[in-house]
Amino acid sequence: MTPGRAHCTPTHLYWRQHTVSMDFGRPPRAAENQELVEKRLQEAAAGQGLQETLTIEWRTKPMVVQVIDMPIDQVYFNPSTHRIRAQRSFDPDRDELLTADAWSEESQDYLRHLLQALPSNPGKRDGDFDDLKSSLKEYRQNEPGLITRDGILVNGNTRVAALRELGVLSVRVGVLPETCTWSDINSVELSLQLRHDTRRPYSYINRLLTIEEQVGNGRPLADIAREFRIRPETAKQDQWVLTTLKDLVNRSRTGAVQLKLMDFEDHQEKLRELHRAFTKESKLNPGQADLLKENKLALIVLEFSKTDVRLADVDFRARYLHRHLPEQLKQTPAAPTARVIPGLNRSVGAESPQVAAAKAFTNVLLQAKAVERAPGAVPREQADEAAAIWRQAKEAVEEALVPAGKDARVRKRKQAAPDRLHDAIQDIDQCVTDLALARASRSLDEESLDEAVLALKSSLLKLAREASRSVEEPGDGVAWLLATMRQEAE
Repeated sequence: MTPGRAHCTPTHLYWRQHTVSMDFGRPPRAAENQELVEKRLQEAAAGQGLQETLTIEWRTKPMVVQVIDMPIDQVYFNPSTHRIRAQRSFDPDRDELLTADAWSEESQDYLRHLLQALPSNPGKRDGDFDDLKSSLKEYRQNEPGLITRDGILVNGNTRVAALRELGVLSVRVGVLPETCTWSDINSVELSLQLRHDTRRPYSYINRLLTIEEQVGNGRPLADIAREFRIRPETAKQDQWVLTTLKDLVNRSRTGAVQLKLMDFEDHQEKLRELHRAFTKESKLNPGQADLLKENKLALIVLEFSKTDVRLADVDFRARYLHRHLPEQLKQTPAAPTARVIPGLNRSVGAESPQVAAAKAFTNVLLQAKAVERAPGAVPREQADEAAAIWRQAKEAVEEALVPAGKDARVRKRKQAAPDRLHDAIQDIDQCVTDLALARASRSLDEESLDEAVLALKSSLLKLAREASRSVEEPGDGVAWLLATMRQEAE
């Protein structure tokens, strides 16, 4: 048999913190499954009536594969599925066994457990899995799964887990060509799972890992974004988020415990807003961007809401938080030194003291959270200390958010009028473009435009009257508005 084929000894890309090449070998019943698959394919081809098929994307082109029935206890859960990549680290011992022997009863049972578990906390059952199970019970299997000739599930892992709980004896599956490789399997799985009608999409962290894997395989980011039906800018954002999360995981290590990527599963929107805020600040003031990032990360780690995280601006720690922190959380790390780039003999400027202090605070929170997530792995005294730090930090931030929120509301009121004018400016600029297009096509409704300009004039007169009452010392812009509208009034 050809090396690298899915029915012999596949090479598996498995994520811990990076890509690791592994060979899972063939399942114990591989030969038996191949014989059964061939027999049923022949029976289906020779049968009378309408034959069921499944269309897949095979090496960038559509391909139709035959669908057959397989005994549900003959198929194997796929240890390389992207669906549970991040969750595999939930139980390190079982994960290690899965890595050593993916086809053992214990390893397959661990995969089954992860497939029906809550992505953010695999110790709990996922309500979406129960919804899928209820749907299968009522409507049966609407869409076929997909297997290799060895009986390894490429698509339909979660459905098989649910069908087994329902006591169903067989499952409908399409069959991949004999020439498939693990690269083909990954591509096919992604193309099927990312369709709009997917019942149970990948979790956030698993999607980030999958995008990184595809980039590592040399695929253009634009192609990956197209498969995930997102913009390339969003894919770049996802790369930044994953890099940030991996850094947080490393910083959370304390003794034998540390956080896992899946511990950030429920923070998708907050992390996206963090990236947008960091990018914006980097353009305006690069020196302050890292401080903004650390201030917001601290609140994300403490699991504050998205609206609270928005209040953690550049000056949040110095202006609001510092006064409420207990002394042990105010400790300032030693002054950082410049770093030398190996091989270039060039130094990189050290972090500012403010960034170093903010980062140290975030590290304390990360380590306390890691201890809280693994209470049995540390001494009782360490667990109690971490709990106290967590409680004190939470209370301090809650107190700091009160004045920060009040000031933010004041700033918002102050900025409301200018913000609305900026929005109107964008609309007027777009109107200029629309006028040019209408002139080119001779489709301008001049009468309607005239009415709209008169309405604009009326609104500007009202704006000028209110500005004259509200602005004590007019600048150039307001002075121009007042003078222009005064002339029009005369």
